[in-house]
Amino acid sequence: MKKKYATETKQISNIERKEIEEIKNTILKKKYWKQNLIYLRILLTVWFICSFGFGILMAEYLNNFYLGGFPLGFWFAQQGSIYIFVILIFIYHLWQLTTIIRLQEIIPILK
Repeated sequence: MKKKYATETKQISNIERKEIEEIKNTILKKKYWKQNLIYLRILLTVWFICSFGFGILMAEYLNNFYLGGFPLGFWFAQQGSIYIFVILIFIYHLWQLTTIIRLQEIIPILK
């Protein structure tokens, strides 16, 4: 009778372990997506400011300055926002790699 009880408790503990792991995974996923959306908002805000703000709204003021022989407002409207967008993609990619490495617990999370 005791052996049967012992095996039942092991089965229950295995089920509980699986449930705990599922809960941990959902918590990690929610935390990841919350951080991801915050990071995306920041990067898209920077891109909006550089492309719309500097290229359109502040173009007349920035045209007083020159970069490579072209007015700075024109440069932002034509090329600057594209360069900044590519740089932001690279930054986002690096953030994704570090986040994935942390989630896989390859390196300890620094607090």
